[in-house]
Amino acid sequence: MPDLPLVSIVSPSLNQAQFLEQAIQSVLGQGYQRLEYIIVDGGSTDGSVDIIRRYADRLAWSVSELDTGQAEAINKGLRRARGEIVAWLNSDDVYLPGAVAEAVRAFQAYPEAGLVFGNVLAIDEAGRTLNLLRYGDWNLADLMAFRIIGQPAVFLRRSALEQAGSLDTSYHYLLDHQLWLRMAQVSGMRYLPKTLAAARYHLAAKNIAHPMEFAQEVQRIASWMESQPALADLLAKNRKCIQAGRHSLSAFYLVEGGESRLAMEEYKRAFAAHPPTVLRAWKRVAYAMLNLLGLGRLRRIYLAARRQKALTMKDTK
Repeated sequence: MPDLPLVSIVSPSLNQAQFLEQAIQSVLGQGYQRLEYIIVDGGSTDGSVDIIRRYADRLAWSVSELDTGQAEAINKGLRRARGEIVAWLNSDDVYLPGAVAEAVRAFQAYPEAGLVFGNVLAIDEAGRTLNLLRYGDWNLADLMAFRIIGQPAVFLRRSALEQAGSLDTSYHYLLDHQLWLRMAQVSGMRYLPKTLAAARYHLAAKNIAHPMEFAQEVQRIASWMESQPALADLLAKNRKCIQAGRHSLSAFYLVEGGESRLAMEEYKRAFAAHPPTVLRAWKRVAYAMLNLLGLGRLRRIYLAARRQKALTMKDTK
């Protein structure tokens, strides 16, 4: 179908055999006629390579070799990609049906957009829904204030990516956000109020296993923005929001990693800079406080019971 643009999806992978096949099937099952799929494995030893081989005839390219991390793997795949529209899907995440077609329609409707993004489901190891992450009509100023968009639901126009440049391989945790900041400087962004993908939360996920490293990269991005002359005006106009967003996002990752005391210190700094930013995240603040009081387990029991009730109701329909 020559009228449809070619879409290239890259999956970086390293020892995620438990989830890899679901990710692969979610890409190959999109039903979009002009799609090429590339898998870049970092030298897995858990059976992932055998899974990739089973799908070799449906892949545009794949490789399994040591690399320096996720950013290098994605860049390697993107260099091979030929699509007008590109994206990457981590090997523990999944696309929802029709996600690629929705992104294509958005790029066709909004030719000024270099980046389109939708909502993301948070799911557990078994694929059960934990939460729906909704975003909004955000722009460069919002990204500078550390309003994070869910990477699995982001699609890029190749021409805008080439202007912005590839992923910075020195970032290992917020590599996507740093790229979005660069892309938003050279092209428009467009939010799709639809759920396009699911991000998996599990004990080995980076945001849970490495909360301090995430928080450090938040601070590093803040310093990087200060060094960018093109961002100087927006920094001056939105400094309080940016400071609050920086501390609030650090707190978010610290809460995820069980560092509630450090998280509360960050929330205090955020509140001092711009109270509305913290009030927007009041549930996270309350959760951090419950953990400090030793009551976090009660919340987890409640959420587990609520999730089980939802599953039971679904099964009886």
